[in-house]
Amino acid sequence: MRKSALIGAALGVSLMVSPAAFAEEKGDVEATAETEMTKGEKRLAKLIEGRVAGEPQNCIRVFPNERLTVIDDTAYVYGRGNTIYVQKTSRPDRIDDRDVLVSRRFNATQLCRQDVVTTVDPVTGIFTGAVFFEEFVPYTRVEEDEQAG
Repeated sequence: MRKSALIGAALGVSLMVSPAAFAEEKGDVEATAETEMTKGEKRLAKLIEGRVAGEPQNCIRVFPNERLTVIDDTAYVYGRGNTIYVQKTSRPDRIDDRDVLVSRRFNATQLCRQDVVTTVDPVTGIFTGAVFFEEFVPYTRVEEDEQAG
């Protein structure tokens, strides 16, 4: 009975893998990439659609009313308008939109890679983790004229 359960489990794994493998066999790389993208990665891709990545920066200028979008298991996105900044952190799998970021900044008007950032539960105020920023990557909206040229 155990042997049949193991065989069934192995068949289940091979069936789960087969659609991506089938897509690769047909040369459909886009289908493979889309099946491997997480919900958060798809959301981030939609946010940066029509934008071009710029030179990564150690610090970004932030304002008290600056928009922060938290994409679970993927990234923090700062700003709005023509340029937004994507911060994936060293452990993006720990990003949770239910947590609140608490930062101890070295500069009041900038958020920097070396700032001490933690997360807390908004209801209980209990510490839930530490955040280790990487460089901030700016994504700037490109006008259609610039894309064609």
